[in-house]
Amino acid sequence: MFRNLVTSLLELERLETTVEKAKDLRRIAEKMITLGKKGGLANLRRALRTVKQKEVAQKLFGPLAERYRNRPGGYTRIIKTGRRLGDGARMAIIELVDSAPLAPKKVKEKTEAQKPEKAGFKKTEKEKTKTADKGKAKKTEKTEKASRPESPKKKKKTEAKKGSKAES
Repeated sequence: MFRNLVTSLLELERLETTVEKAKDLRRIAEKMITLGKKGGLANLRRALRTVKQKEVAQKLFGPLAERYRNRPGGYTRIIKTGRRLGDGARMAIIELVDSAPLAPKKVKEKTEAQKPEKAGFKKTEKEKTKTADKGKAKKTEKTEKASRPESPKKKKKTEAKKGSKAES
């Protein structure tokens, strides 16, 4: 598992994982970068025991070794990000120091035209205005009914029902 994580970290230069895995991963990744800085065939073979892809090993012994040539250690950083929703595990981002910064996420606002319709039910402009008109008509009917006085026959029936309920 850690061999895959180290390979991915060296390839992508940034991963999101649990804090505990990130701490263990840091130890292995820094050893691999140190091997890359030393160079040589023996160190390449030792690195290939852990790193699974030859392209990543070439990157490790090429650009990454040059980037960290004058740095004595501390090639990774762990940034804690909070807890995972599913199981509440503490999450962190582990990244190589001096890597490219994260790009900010752009938030898109949905307009009326972008909102998805129900599957198979696309409304035309005429249908949209019809449904809006129906809603207005129902509201006016309710207000008219509320403003009309009740007829005396209905009052008698409702009073008779209330009286029979009270008796039982």
